[in-house]
Amino acid sequence: MCICCRFTMTNFNPLTKILDKNYLTGSNFVDWKRNLMIVLTADKIAHVLKGDTPDLALMNGTQEQKELFEKWHEHDEMAKCYMLASMTNMLQKQCEGMATASCIMLHMQEMFGEQSRAARTTAMKNFTNTKMVEGTSVKDHVVKMISYANELKLWELR
Repeated sequence: MCICCRFTMTNFNPLTKILDKNYLTGSNFVDWKRNLMIVLTADKIAHVLKGDTPDLALMNGTQEQKELFEKWHEHDEMAKCYMLASMTNMLQKQCEGMATASCIMLHMQEMFGEQSRAARTTAMKNFTNTKMVEGTSVKDHVVKMISYANELKLWELR
């Protein structure tokens, strides 16, 4: 792992402890992605995974275009560091030459997508089949339903 990635993980965002404890190994892709999105959202850089790359700041581009591209590139590099620092060495080696964070995410999705489809089906079943158990508080039931809804919402981001 590169030094800048380890520095990023331990010193910038306290939420990165989530990623320190939940390295991507493959079988835990869904959980890893959920935790990664928490960290990227907290750092306000999750937008780089949407694939909306601003136009390359060419020499004849406006100053505003150049600044926009530089800011996006900085966010993308930070997201790549978070991603690489939170996966096994073998997965790091497969991804370290990839151009953008969204390329890394697409690669991981392709590698572990079958597992994620099964998890999506399970999440949908959990959401649609959950009934309030007699004796449980409404608050606990609502919290459970919100967590299922949030899990389904993550699938929209993929």
